[in-house]
Amino acid sequence: MTARLPSIVALLLASASASPPGTRSAVQSGTSNAAAGPGDRARVAVKPALLPFSPHLSNLPLLTTPQGWQRAGRRGWEGLIAAGPADRQAARWTYANAAIADGRAQEAIGALDVMRQDEPDLMLVPAFRLALGATLAMLDRATPAVDALSTDALAGNPEACAWRILALARGGLPGPALGQVRCAVPALNARPANARAPFLLAAARAAADLGKPALTIQLLETIPAGDPAANLLRGRATIGLGDDAGGRLLLGRARQSGDDGQRIDADLSLIEVAARAGALGGQDKATLRRIRFVWRGDDIEVRALRLSIDLARRAHDLPATLEAGATLFRYFSGGADRAALVAELQQTVAQLLAPDSALPLDRIAGLYWDYRDLAPAAAAGDLLVSQLADRLQAAGLYERAGELLDHQLRVRTRDLAQGPLSARVASLFILAAKPARALSALRDTDGYAYPDEMLWNRHRVEAIALDQVGRTAEAMAVLQDVPDAAVIRAEIAWKRHDWKTVAADAPPPAGGGRLTTVMQARLLRYATALAMLGREGDLAQLRVRYAGAFTGLPTAAAFAALTDAVGAVDPAALSAAMAAIPSASPAGGIADLIDAAPGVVRQN
Repeated sequence: MTARLPSIVALLLASASASPPGTRSAVQSGTSNAAAGPGDRARVAVKPALLPFSPHLSNLPLLTTPQGWQRAGRRGWEGLIAAGPADRQAARWTYANAAIADGRAQEAIGALDVMRQDEPDLMLVPAFRLALGATLAMLDRATPAVDALSTDALAGNPEACAWRILALARGGLPGPALGQVRCAVPALNARPANARAPFLLAAARAAADLGKPALTIQLLETIPAGDPAANLLRGRATIGLGDDAGGRLLLGRARQSGDDGQRIDADLSLIEVAARAGALGGQDKATLRRIRFVWRGDDIEVRALRLSIDLARRAHDLPATLEAGATLFRYFSGGADRAALVAELQQTVAQLLAPDSALPLDRIAGLYWDYRDLAPAAAAGDLLVSQLADRLQAAGLYERAGELLDHQLRVRTRDLAQGPLSARVASLFILAAKPARALSALRDTDGYAYPDEMLWNRHRVEAIALDQVGRTAEAMAVLQDVPDAAVIRAEIAWKRHDWKTVAADAPPPAGGGRLTTVMQARLLRYATALAMLGREGDLAQLRVRYAGAFTGLPTAAAFAALTDAVGAVDPAALSAAMAAIPSASPAGGIADLIDAAPGVVRQN
């Protein structure tokens, strides 16, 4: 029978729970107004209107002590069962009052919510707001409780002040909570000791949060000496007054007689005392780790996190500082001093990314990725990330560097600034043999009208990525408007051993100056393509035109071997000649990306 009580309460409190004698509701008859036909409409009961209750409630005396909440006993149930439209709201009010008097907040809120839905004007009545605020405070719904109790008519009401203490203290507003104590004294004194304790504990906790140990102890004077919750506060306050031994004794008593949460609270309080005294031992640190592992979601965890941050800061342990600080920031909005915590964590991230950081580079990159939401904002943060990407690239960790900057590209960079950054991200993914991700970085940022130079640079990188995924025709089309398209096409062809395309790029006539390294590479590549294609006439012309220019150069032997008659070429000499071709490329820096292509399809 007990398990069915909530559903019975819901049925009794619902607006449609009772109909005038002799009528059947739509629910009872198995029909609804929407489904009933024209001939059935007369048989569908119309919900009778309730008589307004707010005028009557406004004329009743406003209670100021807990004795005003009247216990109704069985009359509450019987009144709900027998109530008709004329007195249904009054029956609900009697039931809610009885539930508040008995501490049955869940039942009280059900009755009050139904009353408010049927009659919104009740929120204008101080007595109703007091009942609603008290119920919400009992349910630990601090913000709506304070809102319900915040009306001029309840400003000096002792009972309302008592409930405001509870709501404000639990809502993290210790100063306003203590401000209600003087007003609440008559209502607190009218309660028996056990009923008064939650209010005094809330006020004492507020005093402790404000750093007022003497007031904390004073507020707890009437609570029994064996109460573990009170002893936790007394112990910390006693230590705050300079009596460490007495405080530890009180915390030990709380640990001995309290529940699981109170024992953990006592353990944490003792660790806090040891940390302030600089006497934190290995066992204390192990206990702190255990507390953080087993306890979640309230002030105990917040205190454990703050203590962990303080200990990590003293030890100059950047990863531990970030771990505890990030937990406090992400799950508790930073606590009471959010701005200071954010500033400290941003500074910690900056120290982590600094070039002189002692941590290994891969560890730095992993930590930054885990705590990237805590990085410094604006240009300072972007510079740190760019420098870290440079270090990762220099170490050959191209994919990690690309992921790092890809996050910057998609989360922190806007407008035209995406142009050069997207090209760099794509370049890193190409170097990491991830051309599909390179294309994604470029295609996802193509919604702006970039300047020509910026656009051409993006096209160069895009063409290389397209070539790497086997879409060479598209790559050549992308290069159509790029000024140095011919050089890039030739570089791609050389990488693919596409000798016909390489041979189509005939070098200019020899000048009178010395051949540069780039020009030497271009000529030797051209000669290699002609040799592979067996074009002896063109090789002979090339030898006549450039033999003198190669005289005295380290590549002279390679040029002679490549331009010799095809039938006279020694395969070993030809291989050696190709290996001697200078690494300098006519395509400049873009050649590094082309050379990074894995497993290209080779054409002969």
